[in-house]
Amino acid sequence: MEGLEMKHILFVLFLVLMVGCQPADEPADVEQMSEAAAPEMLPERAAPEPEPEPEPEPEEDRLARVLAEQAPTVQARFPYRNPYETLNFFGIEPGMTVVEALPGGGWYTRILLPFLGEEGKLIAANYPMALFGQFDWASEEFLAGLPAWPQTFAENAQEMCVGDCARVDAFWLGELPSEMQGTADAVLFIRVLQNLARYQKEGVDDFLDQSFADAFAVLRPGGVLGVVQHEAREEMPDDWASGAHGYLKKSFVIAQAEAVGFELVGESPINENPADQPTVDDSVWRLPPTLMAEDEDDELRARKLAIGESHRMTLKFVKPER
Repeated sequence: MEGLEMKHILFVLFLVLMVGCQPADEPADVEQMSEAAAPEMLPERAAPEPEPEPEPEPEEDRLARVLAEQAPTVQARFPYRNPYETLNFFGIEPGMTVVEALPGGGWYTRILLPFLGEEGKLIAANYPMALFGQFDWASEEFLAGLPAWPQTFAENAQEMCVGDCARVDAFWLGELPSEMQGTADAVLFIRVLQNLARYQKEGVDDFLDQSFADAFAVLRPGGVLGVVQHEAREEMPDDWASGAHGYLKKSFVIAQAEAVGFELVGESPINENPADQPTVDDSVWRLPPTLMAEDEDDELRARKLAIGESHRMTLKFVKPER
């Protein structure tokens, strides 16, 4: 019996020693083995999240960027023409179809092309060809080249903007193509009405009436007509404020727009300049950037430069939805 007890004791000691000799990290090894043996039991690895789409550039930021990228000669007029505030007041946004009347040398065109972007469209609307014949400076060569203007405007626009730029089209005021009717979100009449009014009043043609009619027809219902115009004081004589001196009365402009169906929905002091107080002997072209009368003395020139550009009304009309 004693021998059996001794064997039992030795066997128990052997088991204890065997257990104590097991590696301390065995539970981890067992866990790894079980994971390898049963991969289907592993939690699914989360798929990488897709890269977020870049947020569209806020309209205000886009306009600010476009203005900051303009040439110094364009930016020099900002204090007088206030393009940031003006375009925001009229509600101009990227992707719109906008008609710009009398683009001329392209001061606003250079801003509108990149601001509207490739989803937008800029339609230039020039003075009627017959009106150009009233200008003393319009040479025979200039008039002979006028019919090519729609094509040359498109070519010049390509040089004004590269990349994310609005598509372009063009027409003559008074000759709105039928396919353009009801397609525009906004029309801009910025410092263009004076000559339309002047020569209509002189009985040359119905330039002003035709232009307002085209503006109304080209707009979709709810579209905006934005007007910035050299403003004559209401007490000035009507014959002086006919456009011949560059200025028109606000009451006259509003009446012309309302006559074709527009509704006045707002006006702003954005482009006002109280320092501009013309007399009946003055014209708007005495001021910068034109500064007519080159033989004036330096003191008078300095006074005109101190006035700055003209006092201007800023009016917002809409084409009614009905």
